[in-house]
Amino acid sequence: HVQLLPPQNVTLLSKDFAMILTWDPGEGSPPDVKYTVRYERQDRLNKWMKVPHCKNIPRTFCNLTCDLSSFFVQVRARVKAVWGGFQSPWVQSQCKDYYSDVELAPPVLILNVQENFIHVSASFPLPTCVENFTWKYDLYLWEAGSEDKKKYEGLFRKDTVTISTIALRGNYCFSARALFENTNSTHSEFSQPMCVLLNHKG
Repeated sequence: HVQLLPPQNVTLLSKDFAMILTWDPGEGSPPDVKYTVRYERQDRLNKWMKVPHCKNIPRTFCNLTCDLSSFFVQVRARVKAVWGGFQSPWVQSQCKDYYSDVELAPPVLILNVQENFIHVSASFPLPTCVENFTWKYDLYLWEAGSEDKKKYEGLFRKDTVTISTIALRGNYCFSARALFENTNSTHSEFSQPMCVLLNHKG
């Protein structure tokens, strides 16, 4: 008689613009155990929706973002272990709501340095299904070693900032954070500074 123990530490994470269910294998799980995930919305309780790409999977996470039928309703997910003809009990996660709980990753800055200008744009690691939300970013520019930062705030995701470099001499740094104007105005950490030498003679 085989008893398949259920997955442990089942957690619904909102991370880097995505909603992901993670778990650990149950104690003593066979190495080739598989997992199946479902989710339910708080406005349709006890109607567990299938997640086709997370049925009988070997990995211990499932990205639910683009399966959610609404981003404005709390959801919770559940997972069970499957092995041969055996199944473990389902284990449920806590509830989360993409719109208010989303965690943002810092944008990646793209710098295009030309003779008298620098063009700065931001790239976001977005799941395709949330590209239409109003993502923004704040851009900071400062001379290396200085505390005095020039701020370009509330830029739309696809905006490019063009900065004249004629008056800038030396090592200048750029950093940005992602913004999402939801119920609590969420923002990411600032990206690692990217620094460039401008009008450097020699």
